Amino acid sequence: MSNERNEYYATVLDSVGDGVIVIGRQGQVTLMNPAAEELTGRSRRQTLDLPFVDAFSSEPVLVEMVERTAASGVSRSDQDNVVLKNTGRLIPVNASTVPLMRADGEAIGVILTLRDMTSIRELEAAVRQADRLSTLGTLAAGLAHEVKNPLGGIKGAAQLLERELDPDNDLLEYPRVMIREAERIDKIIRQLLELASPKGPRYAPVNLHMVLGDIILLQREAAGSREVSIVTGFDPSIPPIMADEAQLTQVFLNLIRNALEAMTEGGRLTVTSRVLSDYQLGRDEGRSRMVAVEVADTGPGIAAENLSKVGTPFFSTKEGGTGLGLAICQKIVSEHRGMLKIDSQPGQGTRISVLLPLIQSPVKG
Repeated sequence: MSNERNEYYATVLDSVGDGVIVIGRQGQVTLMNPAAEELTGRSRRQTLDLPFVDAFSSEPVLVEMVERTAASGVSRSDQDNVVLKNTGRLIPVNASTVPLMRADGEAIGVILTLRDMTSIRELEAAVRQADRLSTLGTLAAGLAHEVKNPLGGIKGAAQLLERELDPDNDLLEYPRVMIREAERIDKIIRQLLELASPKGPRYAPVNLHMVLGDIILLQREAAGSREVSIVTGFDPSIPPIMADEAQLTQVFLNLIRNALEAMTEGGRLTVTSRVLSDYQLGRDEGRSRMVAVEVADTGPGIAAENLSKVGTPFFSTKEGGTGLGLAICQKIVSEHRGMLKIDSQPGQGTRISVLLPLIQSPVKG
């Protein structure tokens, strides 16, 4: 009966989504569940019975937490300073240590739990970005209205001057430059007003793959003679979702066009879709899975110091770019209760993921 009970407890522990590591009285690792293996990048077979301080020597914060709890019998928690690196990527975790006690109160070890905070950190970053865009949008709207009227007067005066000059007059180029620059500023103002626009999505069932297919068809022709291959991988099980088709078309058109323009010497554009089960909305949204559409290119990538600035209005790595296009994309995705993620490394291209709620019923506004 005890063997069955032990197997039952082992099954329960293996099914827990958080990482659990048990350290014995002598400081050796006595138990490790699969979630802990995945988070730490260490196999249980190679780690069991090793001193924790040796097995996790590259994670000094965890070692210190375990040692302090073992010495004092006091639980500890750290939500901000633990970042696991052994998996080849940085994983922020919420780490907690509690003393392992027998029924008689004797301490026989320490239990370390690890919770992956990646999704939460990404959601927090998305909320901060949405707040920044909202503030910037409000300021931009006021500025745009102040500039629009005098700009119209400058353009009108330049057009009158253009008509007054003879076609062969050397001065004719000056009013034409003024008109072109006024039109360029006017385009920026329209984008600023779009960024500040309070109107939300008009929800209706949208077939994402049909939208993406139409965009790719048009952009394949626009790519012209450049040596760019376009690869798609769509999950056929994804149903139509409730969204604003015109706004999502604007988002994906902008992302795909940017990716193609980044590959000036040719390359490969990959557009894929899949369902994510580890991102969920809150209870008030009915808890829904997310659909991820990824647009990846093999262009030059983005330098690390610029990555955090991408999507900020008027910051652009593209010559002549304003950065407003991506800022508007982020605003649209945020209004759809989704998230836009950017991953890039110099020389290895850029991947932008658009995460949208997989909602099929009408959405209240």
